[in-house]
Amino acid sequence: MTTVTERAALQDALGLLKDREQIAERLLESSAKHSFDPDKELDWDAPAIEGKYYWPPELLSLYGTPLWKKMGEEQRIDLSRHEAAALGSLGIWFEIILMQLMVRHIYDKSLTSKHVRYALTEIADECRHSMMFARMIQKAGAPEYPVSRLNHNLARILKTVSTTPGSFACTLLGEEILDWMQRLTFPDERVQPLVRGVTRIHVIEEARHVRYAREELRRQMLTAPRWEQELTRISCGEAARVFSLAFVNPAVYDNIGLDRREAVAQVKASGHRREVMQSGAKRLTDFLDDIGVLRGVGRRLWQSSGLLA
Repeated sequence: MTTVTERAALQDALGLLKDREQIAERLLESSAKHSFDPDKELDWDAPAIEGKYYWPPELLSLYGTPLWKKMGEEQRIDLSRHEAAALGSLGIWFEIILMQLMVRHIYDKSLTSKHVRYALTEIADECRHSMMFARMIQKAGAPEYPVSRLNHNLARILKTVSTTPGSFACTLLGEEILDWMQRLTFPDERVQPLVRGVTRIHVIEEARHVRYAREELRRQMLTAPRWEQELTRISCGEAARVFSLAFVNPAVYDNIGLDRREAVAQVKASGHRREVMQSGAKRLTDFLDDIGVLRGVGRRLWQSSGLLA
């Protein structure tokens, strides 16, 4: 059960919270040692290797479905190329949202604090990540895959009404599931070297972003007014529903010669796909449950998203 002690020592179900400035100082030190310039770090001129995937087969939306079993190896690899581009496009969309939410968070904070300095460092990371993803999409020879107009505008509303804790909950939603997938991708020798390099950089730098967001969300869920905590639970649940839908872009199926309706139906019916998404979200949902985010209507929205069993 979450409790609030004196202002100097906040405690929740996970224990005592660490000092904001100490956390930021450690993250800044890590950023100084382990930050990358993708333009210099990766070999963008190397040609793609024939026969290698662009995303691990088991993480592709159609893996294990009847359609997958009918597809030849070449078409499966093409699916991976387009789905990697769709996930890169999703990542850019999400990081643009995240950068706006981060700027809102620090707007009324001390501009000389380490907490704000780290937030600006993270925003710089996200700028590089977005450019890196865009370059990866182009290098793969795939189109960009914007989210649907509905989801695009729902995110616009979310950015406007999001509470501070809601912003950090949504940050974790976007970061942790993709992070889980990328941790499986960068060591996978079946995958193109460029994609492995991109995911390796992203995993290393996102680990800091996740730590920052987790610590701040814990603090916010202890100190925010009750109405703000309740709104956070609902907005986070709705974000989970939207995000899970955006994870599959149906245009991918058109572009590799599959019937869109049949493919979407098979993805929805796929037990393997459901297990992948829930496995990717489990570390996050366990954390959100521990700190009191997954309650009431919000929990039901998470269940309807398919990310929570």
